[in-house]
Amino acid sequence: MTGGGTQAAALMTVLDLEEREPGVFVGQTPTTTLQRIFGGQVAGQALMAAVRTVPAGRGVHSLHSYFLRPGDPHEELRYTVERIRDGRSFSTRRVIAHQRRRGEEVAVFALTADFHAGETAVVAHARPMPGVPRPDGLASLAEHAAGHGAVAAPALEISRAVEQRPLADPFAPEPKSPPDTRSHAWFRVAGRLPEDPGVHAAALTFVSDLTLLSAGLAREGGGWGGRYVGASLDHAVWFHAPVQADEWFLYETDSPAASAGRALCFGSIWAADGTHVATVAQEGLIRSLGE
Repeated sequence: MTGGGTQAAALMTVLDLEEREPGVFVGQTPTTTLQRIFGGQVAGQALMAAVRTVPAGRGVHSLHSYFLRPGDPHEELRYTVERIRDGRSFSTRRVIAHQRRRGEEVAVFALTADFHAGETAVVAHARPMPGVPRPDGLASLAEHAAGHGAVAAPALEISRAVEQRPLADPFAPEPKSPPDTRSHAWFRVAGRLPEDPGVHAAALTFVSDLTLLSAGLAREGGGWGGRYVGASLDHAVWFHAPVQADEWFLYETDSPAASAGRALCFGSIWAADGTHVATVAQEGLIRSLGE
């Protein structure tokens, strides 16, 4: 289903779900040494399950989701799609991801996605893309990781299908201070994805979970793998314009508030030509490994 590129082909293996029965889809998990499934994988697969049930010509404009339990990479993931609405302009789907736990079927993830047929805009505006260096000439994630050993291994494993060009070393970031607590990185799926808007939206959803919670640590510095551990609690994406996930896009992240062990993180995504294509929000749990 891809136009070339082994990494894109690997991501499509994840996103190309098997329809086990009407409205029930099964997704694959790549072989991993991690103890739980990457949240972006589950979110991307759940969106693909919803996409597969929507009338042609309706693109996703938003999704809202909750991570209910850690996903077990050794157990099958089943996505059940409920058709909530098919109106003249909008379609809504609810997706629940299930796994077996000790002989019992349990929910591990819940997503609601809304799709729109599109119409003539009455108002049109967007945030301008910040003036940051372009991806060419920036160090790759692997180049940053080379100096950090085992600490960097999990980040490399969950992003095998994605090229990353951070503007700063993500494994040893300097603490940021207000008013500028934002972080930036360029991303693209390595290789070519099919010319299917639903696939690109699902791929962007996958990528959007890779670094967002790190914004909650931006004022502390230090990164993951040493003093802190984190987990996504919920995830939302609003799609403003068509997305090409296999072309470079800029991801800006920031955290406006954190308390009670949770950090609220926002993200904005621009295509390389400056088009504001998506906005992302997530609340995540951050704990100290010393506690």
